[in-house]
Amino acid sequence: MIPTTLTPGALLLSLTWGIPTLTIVALALLPAARTRLIRWVSLGSALLNLALVAGLIAAWPAHRPPLGAEVPLAFAARIPWFDQPHITYFVGVDGISLLMMLLAALIAVCGVLVSWRVEARAKEFFIYMQVLLAGVFGCFISFDLFTFFLFNEVTLIPTYLLIGIFGTGRKEYCAMKLNLMLFAGSALVLVGLLGLYYASGLHTFDLYALAKVRFPADFQHWAFPALFLGFGVLGALFPFHTWSPDGHSSAPTAISMFLAGVHMKLGGYGCLRVAMFLLPEGAREWMNVFLVLATINIIYGAFIAVKQTDLKYINAYSSVSHCGLVLFGYAALNFLGVRGAVLQMFSHGLLTALIFAVIGMIYSRTHTRQIGELGGLMTRLPFIGVAFTLAALAGLGLPGLSGFVAELNVFLGAFARTPVLNKVCTVIAILSIVVTAVYLLRTINKVLHGPAQAKDEGLKDADLAERAAIVILLAGVIVMGVWPRAVTALIDGSIEPIVEQLAR
Repeated sequence: MIPTTLTPGALLLSLTWGIPTLTIVALALLPAARTRLIRWVSLGSALLNLALVAGLIAAWPAHRPPLGAEVPLAFAARIPWFDQPHITYFVGVDGISLLMMLLAALIAVCGVLVSWRVEARAKEFFIYMQVLLAGVFGCFISFDLFTFFLFNEVTLIPTYLLIGIFGTGRKEYCAMKLNLMLFAGSALVLVGLLGLYYASGLHTFDLYALAKVRFPADFQHWAFPALFLGFGVLGALFPFHTWSPDGHSSAPTAISMFLAGVHMKLGGYGCLRVAMFLLPEGAREWMNVFLVLATINIIYGAFIAVKQTDLKYINAYSSVSHCGLVLFGYAALNFLGVRGAVLQMFSHGLLTALIFAVIGMIYSRTHTRQIGELGGLMTRLPFIGVAFTLAALAGLGLPGLSGFVAELNVFLGAFARTPVLNKVCTVIAILSIVVTAVYLLRTINKVLHGPAQAKDEGLKDADLAERAAIVILLAGVIVMGVWPRAVTALIDGSIEPIVEQLAR
């Protein structure tokens, strides 16, 4: 029986979004001129959340529910919120949500570190970052779908403000485009959630109560694409991906890191946790369509990245391609494919955050992101250059780094499917690695190697805060690549119930 009061475990989970909320209050009370103190408070908050998430992961084996448990969540509690329409504050975690929380906590710390030099309106900047963090953590611990949706919507407003106020280039246009497209996706999700609420006959948003219902086939055939497409917009599903490159190109460095590294993962997380888990028959009916769209994502994003000359646009289209691998893994509808998709979310989150951080460091020193205006930076910025090289190699799937582990599971799961379409799409997706190698190797060659440019004389390499951010993200990439069991041991038991549900 799930407790109906705020247990110590549920309180700890609530602190993951409560700490950013309390930090917002603390920052609001500080004078805007105390920029240095504002930074330290923000960093302390992010480190505290990282320590909390690490503690929850350490405690997970002792609190993990037994196999076959009705609600396979640790630290769970259902606290009534609205009697009508039966909305509860239902929190808990499994291995998948813990991994996503770890990703968010790591990138939050690194985002603060790479923003250490923010001076103009620093108070507002860090407050908006904390609002974004609170929304993301709230999503990953919520298993009442209304509460999940509410926290997801909380993330959209600070994203708009952070890009529109602190961004560069066509920042107002890009912020508006991003939010309008994500609101459109949210509208589809809301339609699907309301459908689940009424079609179940239970009049509840409780995820695990809804999972017991066998929804009629005709309902699943329209509700599944609404939910999967709605979440897919957030995950940059083709052809609704265009908000991503524009949004990333204009966003401040830390927000690009968080958008691509964590925020886009809410889309992939929602596709799996809600659409596929609750509507398995709809998933089997529609997944070939989304398999084709995910394959287009992978190959289209890679080819468009080849044509880009702006470093941020190259990484943004690379993210479109690599996020396609998440949905591609889901389309396998088997354990290896789903495991690969979850691993890809974590791996890509670390990698894209690392690359955006490095791009921001290069831009802050050279004042350009055009690869034609850069060159020979390895001699000027060796620490940044090595980090850029390792991140690029991980992105193209070099064994021993995180990208290889994730992509191997995705491709093994996809190729295990019997239909010819799955095998053809898998071959196409694998061949996209060649295109990925082209744009990544070309980029690091043009930016880092060749003769050093006279205008770059005297550039300073990464400072202590920037080095710390790089080391944290690189450590995650290397640990997952060398010791994948550290990650798979956390998530495998949580993937099995979802795969079993897909077979219903």
